[in-house]
Amino acid sequence: MDIFLTNNLTNKKEQFVPIDKKNIGMYVCGPTVYDDPHIGNARPLVIFDILFKLLKSKFENVSYVRNITDIDDKIIKSSEEQKISTKKLTDKVTKIFLEDCKYLNCEDPTHQPKATEHIDLMIGMINELIKNGFAYENNKHVYFEVKKFSDYGKLSNKKLEDLIAGSRVEISENKKNSEDFVLWKPSNKDEPSWDSPWGKGRPGWHLECSAMSKKFLGNEFDIHGGGMDLIFPHHENEIAQSRCANETKVFANYWVHNAFITISNEKMAKSQGNILKIKDFRKKISGQVIRLALMSTHYKQPLDWNDKLITDCQNILDKWYRVFSSDTRLIKISDEILKPLYQDLNTPKYITNLHKLYEKANKGKDKELFISACQFIGLLNENKEQWENYKKSKSSISETEIQSQIDLRNIARENKDYKEADRIREDLLDKGVLIEDKDGKTLWKFK
Repeated sequence: MDIFLTNNLTNKKEQFVPIDKKNIGMYVCGPTVYDDPHIGNARPLVIFDILFKLLKSKFENVSYVRNITDIDDKIIKSSEEQKISTKKLTDKVTKIFLEDCKYLNCEDPTHQPKATEHIDLMIGMINELIKNGFAYENNKHVYFEVKKFSDYGKLSNKKLEDLIAGSRVEISENKKNSEDFVLWKPSNKDEPSWDSPWGKGRPGWHLECSAMSKKFLGNEFDIHGGGMDLIFPHHENEIAQSRCANETKVFANYWVHNAFITISNEKMAKSQGNILKIKDFRKKISGQVIRLALMSTHYKQPLDWNDKLITDCQNILDKWYRVFSSDTRLIKISDEILKPLYQDLNTPKYITNLHKLYEKANKGKDKELFISACQFIGLLNENKEQWENYKKSKSSISETEIQSQIDLRNIARENKDYKEADRIREDLLDKGVLIEDKDGKTLWKFK
């Protein structure tokens, strides 16, 4: 069965045809480690982890490269604000990021290069761009001359004028044209810097991914991924500088981008005060719940993050764990079951199929298949005891207190004080306790 992916380069869902069936290459833009990763950063982690698993099930050798950007203007600014060195900041945030990946049950990529370890490759690429006539140096800065690359804007499917008008373009006297982007810039005193033919300085952000993808995957490779916010200017600039430096007609064949996450239907942003950091979820909820929530909507569609989504995913996993056994023999998943994933990573459809498999497993049929199908996408990775203990450990309220609160809620309901009854329910929910009114009784369980 063939894999189909939505390719943003053509705006079509296309059959995935690798350059070399024996060596698949996938590059995904990783974090810029200036601040703790948030739930929006978690979506590509999970989505491309699933794609990695799918590719490995079909092809014998898959190289998955996900970089860590540990030198950037944002990093310098954040380190100054926190009054710590850039090294101390990036080490701290990288550690948190890797812990977040483990929490979300993401496999390690094949390679996870850091930008600061590949400065020499970036300098080499800049030299090639200057030699080939696509870059120029002025006042210790080096810029890529956009108008010399005729395919610029092809990924964004927009004309250059429209792209520039709708973006934040750096204004500089050193540029020939406003649309030109930086490849190398001088560093200020006390900022990280490296020796180069143009003086001490540091690389531009876009250049980093071009150099590292070339090292691990070559001049041309199969899949390039990331969030849709990276399409312009980051991925557009990657294509331009890579093709011009490497003298190729192709950089990556398939460009796959996941959509944004909103928080209760509002855009997630610092200005909105609604940034949800992944590490904060670790204190109160299983990573499996977060993982299931992140794949509950197709990756091409916006995902709205809200309390109901989390509760629903907790309840689903709670139900699925009823048939889980850690000593179950895992079996190979057939193409028929994997079919939704082959069709552009249709995780919602795959989850629907898991529900059907659960119903059979709950009746004692094909339990091995159900558990294997869950684990294929990184779920049911804890044993049942760990799952139950995790839920209980996250509640700071005793069973006596729970019953006392339920009694108070029942009194409030009898007095038709529904506002107070709802407040008690919400308070219990915040403490990890779900309550359900059934047949005249109020039942409870740890979520």
